[in-house]
Amino acid sequence: TIGAAFVAKVMTVGEQTVTLGIWDTAGSERYEAMSRIYYRGARAAVVCYDLTDSGSFQRAKFWVNELQNCEEGCRIYLCGTKSDLLEEDRRKRGVDFHDVQDYADEIKADLFETSSKTGQSVDELFQKVAEDYVNFSAFQVMTEDKGVNLGQRNSPYFYSCCHH
Repeated sequence: TIGAAFVAKVMTVGEQTVTLGIWDTAGSERYEAMSRIYYRGARAAVVCYDLTDSGSFQRAKFWVNELQNCEEGCRIYLCGTKSDLLEEDRRKRGVDFHDVQDYADEIKADLFETSSKTGQSVDELFQKVAEDYVNFSAFQVMTEDKGVNLGQRNSPYFYSCCHH
């Protein structure tokens, strides 16, 4: 990906339809400053790394740190890519699964290993993102502090006091 690509993916969660706005920023350092534009206000981020390249996992950690520092409340999903190459030859794995799982636990992220070539776990990843969004939104509405509307006239005392 050069720059960023956008796609809208419509998902169904129970009775609800959710449209995920997905920006693929490719994670390139040369687009680092521009990338902030794409993840501003994000509720979820899928941070990908190449399962055959340990350096890509280190770069993924950079992006996780960026998101944690800039987007409070953004849920992070770690996504190892190119799992099809590991099916062909396990020796190609450049990132230890247990190291990634420990890191995912540390940052409270879900972990997926996917293949764009075969489609392995791609649908499951986006379904999880959509489900978490719906569940979090419902939780947020239930626990949201409504605050006080100073314009309300629920109290007769308030009403009469202010209109003498």
